[in-house]
Amino acid sequence: MTSVLIAIVVIIGWSLVAGALARFRVSGAVPMVVAGIIVGVVSSNPIGNALDTDAAEPVVELILAILLFVDAIEVRGGYFAGERGTSLRLLFIAMPLSVIACTLLGVALLPSMSVGVALLIACVVIPMDLTPTSALVRDRRIPTRVRHLLNLESGYNDGIIAPFFVFALTLAGDRSSASSPADALEHAVPAALWAVLAGSVIGFVAARLTTFAEPRGLSTAQSVRISLLLIPVVAYGCSVQLDGNGFVAAFVCGIAYKAARAEGSTDDQLGLVDDVGALAALTMWFVFGCTCVLVFELGFVWQIVLLAPAALTILRIVPVYLSLLRTDLRRRDRLLLGVLGPRGTASIVFGLLEFNDLDGVIADVTLYTMTLTVLTSVVLHGVGAGLISQWLGRRPSLPGRR
Repeated sequence: MTSVLIAIVVIIGWSLVAGALARFRVSGAVPMVVAGIIVGVVSSNPIGNALDTDAAEPVVELILAILLFVDAIEVRGGYFAGERGTSLRLLFIAMPLSVIACTLLGVALLPSMSVGVALLIACVVIPMDLTPTSALVRDRRIPTRVRHLLNLESGYNDGIIAPFFVFALTLAGDRSSASSPADALEHAVPAALWAVLAGSVIGFVAARLTTFAEPRGLSTAQSVRISLLLIPVVAYGCSVQLDGNGFVAAFVCGIAYKAARAEGSTDDQLGLVDDVGALAALTMWFVFGCTCVLVFELGFVWQIVLLAPAALTILRIVPVYLSLLRTDLRRRDRLLLGVLGPRGTASIVFGLLEFNDLDGVIADVTLYTMTLTVLTSVVLHGVGAGLISQWLGRRPSLPGRR
């Protein structure tokens, strides 16, 4: 209870100085992580110890479902906002290449671990998330198009990688959803189809009902805001009842809801779900700080110390750069997109889920890798992003260089 009260006090304190911190490019993630580490060091870390419980898993899953819904519904200007080709290259060429490269490096560095464990680690540490460095999308030193593409990628990549994460869990040894990898593969397509069906139907119907109710005075602004918070929960729950992937359902639900509503009609209605998502993200960062203490107790593992920074740098920069060849993006912009790829809430949630579902060394190694990757990202992108932006963002580019 004491740890929870401390987390609440820190969030309240952050809310009072959030504007001042934002001017120094410091997001809420930094104070929450610091507070979590302090609590973990000076106490018996009850939050960290409570992570590996049956009660923790559904809470973490619902948080991710809400965050995925918000990511999908907040993408402006249509599904890809005029960047369809470039976005598809980032999501379906660069990200798979990064996952494959990370899996191969994981197998090379940790030969005692299976390919399934290496794939699971890749699914946890590769998805980028702008949460810890949200100021990037407002940093005018970075070209507008680069910021826009980063925002699009951040919105879509965790929803796309979610089904592969579930499959990797089974490969790594989790038998709660499938008895074997072959069984998991056999059920992967039906699970994805059920998820898409549930998410699409619920998102479309909810949007149409809202559109019908609003002009007739049947709903209020407050009631619509409340419904937007509950819609992804319904999509997640219905998909799970149908043996589908709840994460994919929540993400698709957001896309379907946005598509069925007029452009801009949801802008004033996202307040509650956006605030709840932000509060959930802050809570996750505090829990992450507590997790850091658990991981540091495991000692120094040099293979993971190499893998984590590699996932943030070369394993992202090279695939992103290669995937964007023969596009109209300049070399500087392709490099910026590769360098500016922070890890955040999605990696934390995936890491906590695997920690809850797996046992022994596998769970510890995956959690260790996630923690070190995200912690390094907080430093690299939270502190170094400004320097990177100043060096590359406004650096003159020769005309015609591609």
